[in-house]
Amino acid sequence: MDMKVIAERGLVLLGCGRMGSAMLAGWLKDGLPEQSVWVQDPYPSDWVQGSGVNVNADLPAAPAIVLIAVKPQMMAEALPALQAMGNGTTLFLSVAAGISIKQYETILGQDTPIIRAMPNTPAAVGRGITAMVGNAKVDADQMALAEALLTAVGQVVRLDNEGQIDAVTGVSGSGPAYVFHLIETLAAAGEAQGLKPELAMALAKATVAGAGALAEQAEETPTKLRENVTSPNGTTQAGLHVLMDPEGGLPDLIRRTVDAAVARSRELADG
Repeated sequence: MDMKVIAERGLVLLGCGRMGSAMLAGWLKDGLPEQSVWVQDPYPSDWVQGSGVNVNADLPAAPAIVLIAVKPQMMAEALPALQAMGNGTTLFLSVAAGISIKQYETILGQDTPIIRAMPNTPAAVGRGITAMVGNAKVDADQMALAEALLTAVGQVVRLDNEGQIDAVTGVSGSGPAYVFHLIETLAAAGEAQGLKPELAMALAKATVAGAGALAEQAEETPTKLRENVTSPNGTTQAGLHVLMDPEGGLPDLIRRTVDAAVARSRELADG
């Protein structure tokens, strides 16, 4: 992270809920000076107030970056106060869902450098993945700065265009909820086979978390990892025969799940 530009000009964090707090904790852990951060939040937590950052104080006139982490419904109230920073050298980085770059340009000015990012909830434990895309006013240094800031809560990928945001929303944005439901249903299936609820849930959580960690760290593809676990005519193959049914199994179900989430994301973007 380029501490120098932030130390010189400051960073404004607009909204410090779970996502904002997770990012702030990551930045401070990485060595970002507390006094170079200004947090604007109507209900700052005790942790934020005791972190050493500037809380609800007068903002610098032209900070290096403004990171927008408020809920979309609060945007109309929060952004006008920052309009004076638009059309300048301040980079606006938004992790708020459903607000397009064009909408920000309308409020802040057409010459404002703006990056739109889509993180997901595992960012709260430093295991998120964030996709980001900027407008034509964002330069290479600003993209690198934004990526460094977002890396504090997990992996970062860059998109080719903003139109890909809806697909990202359907896969990684909403995806954690799909996985949480998989844990619920796997545990319920264990209960149905006679396991106690606490044991079934512990097995389901650890299995999904462990398989995910293995898939991320192993050199083999998920397909190869699946094949490694599947003995011919064994128990895993019996289960996969049901799960991989091309018509009623997981492939069709997940495709329809992501389709529905992407369609809704597009509806919300269109207003």
